Amino acid sequence: MLQELSQLIADERPLQARMFIGGRWTEAAQDGHEVENPATEASIALTPAGTEATAAEALDAARRAQPAWAALPAIERGRAVMALADALRDEAELLARIVVTEQGKPLDQARGEVAAAETFLRYAAEQARRIEGEILPSDLPDEEIQIRRLPHGVVVGLTAWNYPLALAARKLGPALVAGNAFILKAHEFTPLSGLALASLAERAGLPAGLFNVVTGDGRTLGRALVQGADMVTMTGSTRAGREIYAAGAEQIKILRLELGGKAPFIVMDDADLDRAVDAAVFARFTNCGQICTCNERMYLHRAIADEFLDRFTAGAAALTIGQPLTSPDLGPKVSRGEVDKVEALTAASIAAGAEVMLRGGPLREGAFEKGHWMAPTVLRVADNQVPVMREEVFGPVVAALAVDSFEEALAHANDSAFGLSAYVWTRDQRRLMAAAARLNFGEIYCNRSNGELVQGFHSGWGQSGLGGEDGKHGFDGYLRKKTMYLNWT
Repeated sequence: MLQELSQLIADERPLQARMFIGGRWTEAAQDGHEVENPATEASIALTPAGTEATAAEALDAARRAQPAWAALPAIERGRAVMALADALRDEAELLARIVVTEQGKPLDQARGEVAAAETFLRYAAEQARRIEGEILPSDLPDEEIQIRRLPHGVVVGLTAWNYPLALAARKLGPALVAGNAFILKAHEFTPLSGLALASLAERAGLPAGLFNVVTGDGRTLGRALVQGADMVTMTGSTRAGREIYAAGAEQIKILRLELGGKAPFIVMDDADLDRAVDAAVFARFTNCGQICTCNERMYLHRAIADEFLDRFTAGAAALTIGQPLTSPDLGPKVSRGEVDKVEALTAASIAAGAEVMLRGGPLREGAFEKGHWMAPTVLRVADNQVPVMREEVFGPVVAALAVDSFEEALAHANDSAFGLSAYVWTRDQRRLMAAAARLNFGEIYCNRSNGELVQGFHSGWGQSGLGGEDGKHGFDGYLRKKTMYLNWT
């Protein structure tokens, strides 16, 4: 499959894709879902439409492979995942170009995604010697309490289209090192990265059936996988998360859901404006605004609001837009439907009274006649109820609201159903401590832009999800606990 993907990238020959189940590649798709290049609207692949039977086949393959894998010493599982990371590193440039072709992000950003995927795998491999149990004293004589950490069994991963390779690696690495088998259902928009990862796993020598990649619709294939898995880890929209939550409820499935975000970007009057403006532009417009931790709404202290917004708007207007292989600042959005959704939200916000500081929107002429292009839009609002301040944008549009105090900024920030990420810019340590205590978000960036680190913990509150990824806490989620009361009387 990797060779076929190489040919796709080299000569744009459309790919008849296959799934990877039980260590074998299935027959090429004759029907299913067309994968589109967001920059050209060209059809680049046809992926199979997996069914409930596909889910059953993948689950069966995973169940047969998992016991022997779990029985291996953890360090051997770690070495296998490290070998996969080596294979990924060796094909880094090809993988970056696959990401560009199916997702649309600029090449330099795609290279960063590939590097992140490698880091996720290597960090997971390093956890092999850190799977710890516990021994506790009993209340009874000649007895102790042992708590062991063991794999769940078969883990199903459902990934979003904005970081198709990194999100797959983020889930795959810890799941395997913990002793689980893994089934990836790649998003219909961006399945090629997952198929490339399966090809690398085959090259690295992972046992047949341990890692399976299937393609198809979420409401059929995805639902069947959720109902058959021992654990489900998903990154995607809050809407999709609700559907998975409902599908898993019938059998009380173990779920980890990283869902939508509406990150507030708070800038106080004592902030370093040079750094804050640069960080705000980066945090809003990287990957065309298609990041769950993006700067989604800005709360600016009134004393600096005008200056900050003028400088931010100038920074947004200066961003370059172009073919992603040339590494501009912004590539296309992933689909026409996504463009239309963001534009509808923008229009509704302007109709609700938002002041236009910079009006971008869809680009559909000249060099942008083909593709799903959007230029940045910056709005200024008078209250926190305008649609753009309430709903996740996931595109190159942002609004700002002036506030009179830090207390007001905190209140507006917390007035949201989402609770993934937040930003605070201030030199006042008391404000930072107040933010740590009172901002209802799982992740807070203080005086820096976005970009979580692998040793941290990436988790959402509220409608931003359940569980989390990364670090020792994320790794621990791929293990379950068994308690033994060991009496030797």
